[in-house]
Amino acid sequence: MFFAKKLFAALILPPSGPLLLALFGCLVMRRRPRLGIAVALGSLAGLFALCLPIVGTALLQSLEDSPPITATSLQSVDAIVILGGGTYFLAPEYAMDTVSRFTLERLRYGALLAKQGGRPVLVSGGSLWGERAEAFSMQDVLEKEFSVSVRWTEGSSRDTSENARYSAEQLKAAGIRRIALVSHAWHLRRAVMLFRRAGIEVVPAPMGYATNSPSLAEALLPTAFALERSRQALNEWLGLLARGG
Repeated sequence: MFFAKKLFAALILPPSGPLLLALFGCLVMRRRPRLGIAVALGSLAGLFALCLPIVGTALLQSLEDSPPITATSLQSVDAIVILGGGTYFLAPEYAMDTVSRFTLERLRYGALLAKQGGRPVLVSGGSLWGERAEAFSMQDVLEKEFSVSVRWTEGSSRDTSENARYSAEQLKAAGIRRIALVSHAWHLRRAVMLFRRAGIEVVPAPMGYATNSPSLAEALLPTAFALERSRQALNEWLGLLARGG
């Protein structure tokens, strides 16, 4: 079921979704030229729009509904939970797997909060293909590079839903009921919902807000980075809709 969901998302999200729809339009052209041309051109135009920084940023910002955590809110929690954001596989410079860019950004902010608030830390991230769990790489980075101790590692999860379920089990066993949840601002809307459904009180601790370049020209030039942002946003909205969020 897990991999079926991943395959479904890969087929409907950009760039695959619009390209497949454009291909469908080309096939329809033989019998219904106007409809086929409209579908094909509309799909390609949509894909082009998703490549614009101003569009990708706006889509991510539509998910960012939590302000930065305050010092008072940080003092009200029992622990800090940092969610993984992917693995950098077989990194040549480290001669092993390590954390991805997204995960490193979350760890950096989580380390700052841990030092400010003095709360114990849980890191959450598993593996998809039997490799070393992401949580252990996260622990290595926090302890060796940021000098922040990790109290709990949750290394069995494969997605945000499992992050919440398996982390909640460890937290409840330790008597933890209220946490600061660290992830990208565009990811927290869904993550907070899932952790609350798992029975954990959550104070969002967002980071990595989506912003545009101050240059309007740059915001209107298509880039692969903008397409990545659009895909991330649409993936989040798909997850929210699937779970009634």
